[in-house]
Amino acid sequence: MPKESFLKNRIKGVGFALRGALLLIRTEASIKVQIFIGLLMTAAGFYFEISNTEWILQIFAIAMVLGVEGLNTAIEKLADFVQPKYDVKIGFIKDVSAGAVMLVSIAASIIGLIIYCPKIF
Repeated sequence: MPKESFLKNRIKGVGFALRGALLLIRTEASIKVQIFIGLLMTAAGFYFEISNTEWILQIFAIAMVLGVEGLNTAIEKLADFVQPKYDVKIGFIKDVSAGAVMLVSIAASIIGLIIYCPKIF
């Protein structure tokens, strides 16, 4: 069988990634909340006319939260598949994964405060 071209493999990879993103959005309440907050902050960025640097920081913060939330979901689904019953070690892994989301979310919130507090007050 002939090997597929680099371009075809990349196109397939993008298709898989898009499908994964859509599955995440459709099935996970937490990602829906994070997307809503991201859209709200994007609207705030337009309203307050934030600078290019502030846009970069805001987009990066939103992307980090969404990305880590996606990884957390994948880790939780994998852990549940590997060990459907309660297990202390699996619980530890899931807690650490959720903790990573919390840390990134705190950092994103601080970035939002740094950007918007001077504009609001």
